[in-house]
Amino acid sequence: MSLRESEIAKNIIRTLDDGATRLDRGIVSRLAAARDQALAHHDAAPAWSMAWAGNAKSRWSELPASGLRRILPVAILILGLMGIVFWQSGNGRSYELADIDARLLTDDLPLDAYLDKGFDSWLKRQSR
Repeated sequence: MSLRESEIAKNIIRTLDDGATRLDRGIVSRLAAARDQALAHHDAAPAWSMAWAGNAKSRWSELPASGLRRILPVAILILGLMGIVFWQSGNGRSYELADIDARLLTDDLPLDAYLDKGFDSWLKRQSR
């Protein structure tokens, strides 16, 4: 909380306290009972929402270890995905198979050549 926000909060508290002293004791007791009843029905579970977004900058600057705990898993995920893409693109086997398929589809070969057991080895020799 900034200094200005703290001053505003203190002014509000002071004003409410001054107003409460001027109230009748019956009203004060009814307000206290209503407050106790409201607190009894209050759910203590934290509300997960975007309420933290306005204060995120100060939290990141105050807690560097916490920031690292948030950034590290994201960085590991990104590096892992980059590694997978690199490994997949570096694997020349897929390009070799695509080249063989392209040659098969564009070449004029007799039907017996496709049934020949040595055809695969001939294709590999030709691709070199």
